[in-house]
Amino acid sequence: MLVFIDESGDTGLDIIAGASRYFIIALVLFEDDEEATACDQRIQLLKKELGRPQDFEFHFYNNSDRMRKKFLEAVAPYNFFYLGIAVNKDPKRLFGEEFKHKESFYKYACGLVFENTKPYLKDAKVKIDKSGRAVFRNELAKYLQRRVNPEHDRLIKSVKMEHSHSNNLLQLADYVAGTINRTLQQKKNFEAYHRYIRSKEISLQVWPK
Repeated sequence: MLVFIDESGDTGLDIIAGASRYFIIALVLFEDDEEATACDQRIQLLKKELGRPQDFEFHFYNNSDRMRKKFLEAVAPYNFFYLGIAVNKDPKRLFGEEFKHKESFYKYACGLVFENTKPYLKDAKVKIDKSGRAVFRNELAKYLQRRVNPEHDRLIKSVKMEHSHSNNLLQLADYVAGTINRTLQQKKNFEAYHRYIRSKEISLQVWPK
């Protein structure tokens, strides 16, 4: 099993000042390594089809509407699933001193990630986007590594960090996180994006409700 993790949004609580409404963590799961390889190769081929260099990085936030649809259409036939965690930073719902600090905010989010994903993990090789926020990736890596080789059942085989620009499937996780974020906020074209991956959703937890 291969698991790819990326994020969308930020931990800032002042939404009026420009902080994101949600902090999203997306986990993309491939149960079959060959399926992951096939999806990886399809993304690489898409770069050529779009006239982009082979080291081009797909990034949901920066890409055009046309490119987003092309990417999601290309990956839709492949057999992967995803789980999403969305921390709702509405000040009427999210309060407490611990959420004012990045470290404790991330620790809580990491706990949600692991507990929600645990029933679906088996000997998983986890890859985290190294290009993301250092505090988040380090907290998540430490949290998961503490759970490598548990006493009775090995849920996680390894945890590694890689740069998304050199890993097409981390770019897929970025797209899933971005699509979740846009769908929750019902921003422009969210339905056109979400329809490609709707059937691949295992769970999407919005916390607090």
